[in-house]
Amino acid sequence: TSLLLMAGIVVAVGLCRRLTRRRLRTRQRLCTFLLEMFSTFQICACTNELCLLGNVEPTPHTALTLTYGFTVLHGLTLPGSTCNPCGTLQPMWGGGTSVRMGGLKIAAQFVAAVLARAFMHVIWSLEMAEPHSGALSQGCSNPIQTTELQAFCIELLFSVVFQLTILRVESINPKYKVHLIALLITMLVYAGGNLTGAIFNPALAFSLHANCFYERFLSYSLVYWIAPSLGKSFMLHLI
Repeated sequence: TSLLLMAGIVVAVGLCRRLTRRRLRTRQRLCTFLLEMFSTFQICACTNELCLLGNVEPTPHTALTLTYGFTVLHGLTLPGSTCNPCGTLQPMWGGGTSVRMGGLKIAAQFVAAVLARAFMHVIWSLEMAEPHSGALSQGCSNPIQTTELQAFCIELLFSVVFQLTILRVESINPKYKVHLIALLITMLVYAGGNLTGAIFNPALAFSLHANCFYERFLSYSLVYWIAPSLGKSFMLHLI
């Protein structure tokens, strides 16, 4: 049921993106906002559901396989979208995107994060699948299973590695590039998923752990917002 739900989200987002391109071709800003919003919604909604499947046996093989598979799927179905505020900083820093357009994309990403969280809460309340039972009563699931300093360093390091890899594989054939990126994300999740969740995406982190941001805003903003942003800035200074 969970897999069908995520497949349905991917299909629905694909239709929305296609309709947006067709109907709003002349309205560039609105089209850009909606495309980025739909794309980020797909990633946030599917990842929210994947988190519920993390304990499905055999662990961690099932979770890692699903992470790889859906990362490939996102890469194939969401071309041209960054879905990550840190990734949006790259063209802004290089002058390829205006500050206004970059800010528009980041706003779309956080709007999508909130919408995806609200949508998944509605779905979970229906309890269509066994993992949905009790999902709404979990509150802050506390993904930080280490000290705040170590969590900060992990998310910063993972952000640098991920963003640097994105730059290095730009010239590779898209058919192979999505698999390389998916393999990297799966490896990072395996390496640090049990410590911080290995998110390195501020919008996705807010969608997954909104309750934690409400309860411990400073700690979670440092680990999941500031650390990946600093990692991106550090990487931009290196290249």
